[in-house]
Amino acid sequence: MIDLRSDTVTRPTPAMLEAMAGARVGDDVFGEDETVNVLQRRAADLFGKEEALFCPSGTMTNQVAIKVHTQPGDEVICDRLSHIYNYEGAGIAFNSGAQVRLIAGDRGRFTAEQVAEVFNAGANPHAAATRLVAIENTVNRAGGSCWELGEIRRIREFCSGNGIGLHLDGARLFNAMAARGGTPRGYGALFDSISICLSKGLGAPVGSLLIGSRDFIHRALRVRKVLGGGMRQAGYLAAAGLHALDHHVDRLVEDHSRAKEMARELLTQTWVSRVLPVESNIVIFELAEGISSESVVGHLRSQSILMLPMGPRAVRAVFHLDVNDAQLGKALETLRKYRG
Repeated sequence: MIDLRSDTVTRPTPAMLEAMAGARVGDDVFGEDETVNVLQRRAADLFGKEEALFCPSGTMTNQVAIKVHTQPGDEVICDRLSHIYNYEGAGIAFNSGAQVRLIAGDRGRFTAEQVAEVFNAGANPHAAATRLVAIENTVNRAGGSCWELGEIRRIREFCSGNGIGLHLDGARLFNAMAARGGTPRGYGALFDSISICLSKGLGAPVGSLLIGSRDFIHRALRVRKVLGGGMRQAGYLAAAGLHALDHHVDRLVEDHSRAKEMARELLTQTWVSRVLPVESNIVIFELAEGISSESVVGHLRSQSILMLPMGPRAVRAVFHLDVNDAQLGKALETLRKYRG
């Protein structure tokens, strides 16, 4: 089975499993897991921040960050396509008691001017006070679109000038850097908090990191505890994350290349009406009138290829380290033969 539903479906490589088996562990709730501590220090140093916190998932790192940045009744600005709004179980309302102000950006990317238009300083007692702006890079629902660093800098200037936080949902941030450039320390200088996933393109089985100042992470640790995110001998998982950072970052360009090759093939098919621009490892394509995503996905499944419906007439394919050139070739040949 060629699984293109998500880059979360990867399995540990033999070398990663070896690193996990040899991890030095302790009780992380007591702060005594040596490998977790090494991973957290490594991530903080990589992004030029003071500390980091290892959590089970990207949803948790995002939700912990929002909780630390806000108080009940505050407002979070994000794009209408953002993961924190669409795919985290209404966690902003459930966990933080905050409301969301949505921006209709360009494939998930908005401007500093758009932030200024919806920003509320809190002087009006009838409106929620803006406390946080959240950016997602790459933008999952927009087909892995990547932000321009210049626009992020302008948003940073606005947030700093108005005393509000700036959070990065960087679930696929290493994909964004592979596609558009930039460095971890460069991103670290722009954001108050950063969430990165180890279990997507980097191929670890579990885990995300929240990165920020010492005070921010101290408060985040308590929120992680309240949410049930304290783990014990988590070093076995942290070892996978360390291996991923050491060995799976540079290869992300291979996933991007395969995604672009699939996009080129899809553009030649009459049953495809549009393919979102492909910048990283995600391909989202829309179908011609009369063709449903379920019919396409069902046909592909019958040929041992898995993709994900993204609505009645849209389908997603995501490339990752468990998909090689031969599997890409089979997927392309299957797409060529499909007639709708």
